[in-house]
Amino acid sequence: MIPRLLPLLVILLAGFPVVQAHEVRPAYLALTENEDGTWTVLWKQPVLEGRQLPLTPVFDPPCRLMPAAPVEHTGTALLSRFDAPCPLDEARLAIEGLPATLTDVMVRIDRADGSTENHLLRPDDPAIDLAASTPSATGYLWLGIEHLLFGIDHVLFVIGLVLFIPGRLDLLKTITAFTFAHSLTLALSVLGIVRVSQAPVEAIIALSILFLARELVIDPARRSVLTRSRPWIMALLFGLLHGLGFAGVLAQIGLPADQFALSLLLFNIGIEAGQLIIIAAVLSLLWLVRTTLRSAAPETAYAWAMGSAAGMWTLDRIAAVFT
Repeated sequence: MIPRLLPLLVILLAGFPVVQAHEVRPAYLALTENEDGTWTVLWKQPVLEGRQLPLTPVFDPPCRLMPAAPVEHTGTALLSRFDAPCPLDEARLAIEGLPATLTDVMVRIDRADGSTENHLLRPDDPAIDLAASTPSATGYLWLGIEHLLFGIDHVLFVIGLVLFIPGRLDLLKTITAFTFAHSLTLALSVLGIVRVSQAPVEAIIALSILFLARELVIDPARRSVLTRSRPWIMALLFGLLHGLGFAGVLAQIGLPADQFALSLLLFNIGIEAGQLIIIAAVLSLLWLVRTTLRSAAPETAYAWAMGSAAGMWTLDRIAAVFT
């Protein structure tokens, strides 16, 4: 029963709109204090399938936000800028509509004295008292975990690696290579050393999943020399691409200057934690299927479902490169 249901689950995931194949990018609210005590507000609201998520920041006591510039559409988000005469850092902030979504809201406060605070609002905790809360960079840890777990394309690739590598030592080497590679390009991208457009990167990530699915489906003797003899090199090369994809979320919200290294480290640790959760879950499921149910795990069925999803994402993402 379980072996039959899981491929169906993957197929259902593949049927989601292509935009949902990406991680759900967080919303971003930046509050900047001016020298005269007024505030500038930047509200970056995610857009999915051409529709903005129904999220609205609300302050208590109420504050009238006056539009300071026309709304800008970046393709993945709506940027709204406001001027506010109120002491926003002393208010209670709530994000209406957040509990009904899968995304988060990163809140950044830049004070006139140069200090910076960062807070993360989540669907299960959509409000915060800005005057009483303690600023922390740990929000980036949760952001990294959720970025991996809700990024269906990254999840499928990790599952594919687990199914592809039978030996535990080989799996350890392959996952280590993948981790090193995506950690490297994540850091290089965030530091501004490597700059690439996200659209081609996302298309190639989909292709990496399609390639891995193909390798799982065909006879081992017909697999490419690289994946047959040194799968860790394949994981290393594709990991470089996935790291650039991971960097996309940080490009959207940035990192606090006074906690840059810590925030980047925590985000990366969060990604690794999410990756370990997926690996542990897959290995546990395989053990259950092979021992309790005394049945071989249907890797081929998973591969066909994974390849179908990746094929759809690849076509759509390639089209997005030219639009």
